[in-house]
Amino acid sequence: MTAHIPEKPALEGLEQKWGAAWAEQGTYLFDRARAAKTGRGGVFSVDTPPPTASGSLHIGHVFSFTHTDLKVRFERMRGKSVFYPMGWDDNGLPTERRVQNYYGVRCDPTLPYDESFVPPFEGGDNKSSRAADQVPISRRNFIELCEKLTIEDEKQFESLFRQLGLSVDWTQTYRTISDETIRTSQLAFLRNLERGEAYQALAPTLWDIDFRSAIAQAELEDREQQASYHRIAFHKTDGSGDIHIETTRPELLPACVALVANPDDERYQPYFGKTVRTPLFDVEVPVLAHHLAQPDKGSGIAMICTFGDVTDIIWWRELDLPNRTILGHDGRIVAEAPDVIVTDGARAAYAELAGKTVFSAKKRVVELLQESGELLEVSKPFSHPVKFFEKGDRPLEIVSTRQWYLRNGARDEELRARLISLGQEMSWHPDFMRVRYENWTNGLTGDWLVSRQRFFGVPIPIWYGLDENGERDYERVITPDAAQLPIDPTTDVPSGYTAEQRGVPGGFDAERDIFDTWATSSLTPQLAGGWQRDEELWQLVAPFDLRPQGQDIIRTWLFSTMLRSALEDGRAPWSDAAISGFIVDPDRKKMSKSKGNVVTPADILAQHGTDAVRYWAASSRLGSDAAFDPQNPTQVKIGRRLAIKVLNAAKFVLSFPVPEGAAVTHDLDAAMLATLDRVIVDATRAFEAYDHARALEITEAFFWTFCDDYLELVKERAYDRSDAGQASAALALRLALSSLLRLLAPVLAFAAEEAWSWFEEGSVHTAPWPEASGIDGDPAVLTAASAALIGIRRAKTEAKASQKTPVSVLTLRADAATIERLRRAEGDLKAVGRIAELELLDSDGDLVVERVELAPQEA
Repeated sequence: MTAHIPEKPALEGLEQKWGAAWAEQGTYLFDRARAAKTGRGGVFSVDTPPPTASGSLHIGHVFSFTHTDLKVRFERMRGKSVFYPMGWDDNGLPTERRVQNYYGVRCDPTLPYDESFVPPFEGGDNKSSRAADQVPISRRNFIELCEKLTIEDEKQFESLFRQLGLSVDWTQTYRTISDETIRTSQLAFLRNLERGEAYQALAPTLWDIDFRSAIAQAELEDREQQASYHRIAFHKTDGSGDIHIETTRPELLPACVALVANPDDERYQPYFGKTVRTPLFDVEVPVLAHHLAQPDKGSGIAMICTFGDVTDIIWWRELDLPNRTILGHDGRIVAEAPDVIVTDGARAAYAELAGKTVFSAKKRVVELLQESGELLEVSKPFSHPVKFFEKGDRPLEIVSTRQWYLRNGARDEELRARLISLGQEMSWHPDFMRVRYENWTNGLTGDWLVSRQRFFGVPIPIWYGLDENGERDYERVITPDAAQLPIDPTTDVPSGYTAEQRGVPGGFDAERDIFDTWATSSLTPQLAGGWQRDEELWQLVAPFDLRPQGQDIIRTWLFSTMLRSALEDGRAPWSDAAISGFIVDPDRKKMSKSKGNVVTPADILAQHGTDAVRYWAASSRLGSDAAFDPQNPTQVKIGRRLAIKVLNAAKFVLSFPVPEGAAVTHDLDAAMLATLDRVIVDATRAFEAYDHARALEITEAFFWTFCDDYLELVKERAYDRSDAGQASAALALRLALSSLLRLLAPVLAFAAEEAWSWFEEGSVHTAPWPEASGIDGDPAVLTAASAALIGIRRAKTEAKASQKTPVSVLTLRADAATIERLRRAEGDLKAVGRIAELELLDSDGDLVVERVELAPQEA
């Protein structure tokens, strides 16, 4: 049953009206029974990005998720059974930080669980909350608060996504911390371990001293920091003088293990293989050659410390140097000096550094070097890139820790080549984003570090056997059976042991680390698609059709998902990747929380309406950045105007009843529908190629021609039921409206649905995508008539007459072909222009209004 057409159509309230109707009617549910009949070829599946549930959504989410929804709606109308799930990325460092600030707590895993614990405050982010002021609570209490807050965030996220009109199947959702997710993530890891793709190692690790956790290569970002070069004297052991090095990190002098210069640097070639003694600490270290040393940097010779930066790790590994790490996990100098520091003066100097932060230690070392005369010069401050955790506040340090790794092709040329090949087999939108994936894959320097020293996440499902001294035997890794999953090794007991054997000699000990959040998110196809849980569903949806995501996480989410699929299934996890650009502010700066220029979408949606915001997003192509000015959102306003016009045009078109047995017989009507056929073909091709912006551009241009020109040209005939061409006009209008609403439905989801309900049954979003009508018409007739209409309007305006003013005679002159086409629309031109006599004359030039005589006005 069709709906009543309102007296004054409006956009207000459509989100609530149709959002509720879609939910009640199950408009967007995945039709599994139908999919099972059609098979994989009849399904369109989306590996939807799970937003991080640690705060609020921003306008960038609206932007990129709308891009996905446009394609999804198109494929659904094309007859596909759409599998469009939603996930929530709950676990990870951002969630823990938010919980710490929100509740004023911090996790201390040594504390017992307090079932009556109440956080010190609740209800807002306490940005000024320092770690020292936060109340320590047990791991279980902390995890409970994480669960509580993320669930609340997810409710808000879902509410906003529903307001945005995302055609998600809300029965297909998952959380990255649910029991089912933990099971899937642990099972995938155990299979990696069984195949030799996962391993543990004690090695230098990039470390965030605030989060107290290891950080993977993919989570790094360079930030410019101020530094100064300190020129320091190292003493030749033969007493012949000094060698001067320049360093930005003099506080690491106690960890110095060698000096290094380029093998081609003639200045230092005489010293290779010899030794020098370090200033202050009097430790003998070798002078070595390595090609990574830069002759034009500083003095051309550098000290190798364990560890100042990533290059130190490379030198340490390739030159087989000792490890004299002096930084603890808290970022402070450890109390015990390296055993090579033996003299009383050296040990006294080290004692002054013990317990200090790197900043305080640097200050004190500089003072000691000045006192000893071994500090020769300090340069003026300069800016240089320093490694940070992308969500951290302080520079990363490098400490030696035991971690779990997953092989990723960094040291396996065969695997790297396979990953590159899989990337080349996929379709990328836009295609140049493939290069970013390849550059990242080819630039990997180490395997993927997947363990984290945090609390809220998927436990690594491992126990270790303990030797007779109660020490972990890392060669005796104990794993659970798949049937036991999910497990938490800190509370669960491995098969063959009893709880009493936990932590005692000859017993077992639990792995306390959790997985990196990307180690779980890399399995989003498996989590959503029922891998190892629902084999029938997995066969219907995998490999997925689409991975939509931002360009900034190609190196993390896209690469890691590709890796897991390659290792498990030997294939790419999707056929297509659609990469959205960034949202930038009016100054073309990327929006981010750290810059303080993020726009939250709720107010924009409330003020302008969802369809207007969807139009703004749809106007930008994949991979292209889009500017957004909340004070003057021009594109949003244009979108609102279009949505309102759709409602008004539909109401107007539907005011003309279509007589039974009507046919398109008029040349102008056929010309309009033939023009629309071209629009349908071109818009369809654009959507197929993931170019939603082009599809919108083509459709919108025709829609305004339809409203501004064609509607005006035929309305008199459509009103006049005595006119033989009335039925043709009414039918053509109705056919065009039906196709236009379906063409615009992916973008203007609510306005199109509202207008569709006035004359059609069911939802426009499950109606068939429009196809060309095949009506034999000449589009040039519409083009010529539209140009003539513009000329007639201009002539009246120049004559300072109303458009309703009757015209006695009007002469149009144009080339013969145009004149012939105008004759086929002559009656409509005369009616719209109120022209008594229309002269159509041949000429060699463009169409012009040569003469206009206004009808005499009655006194």
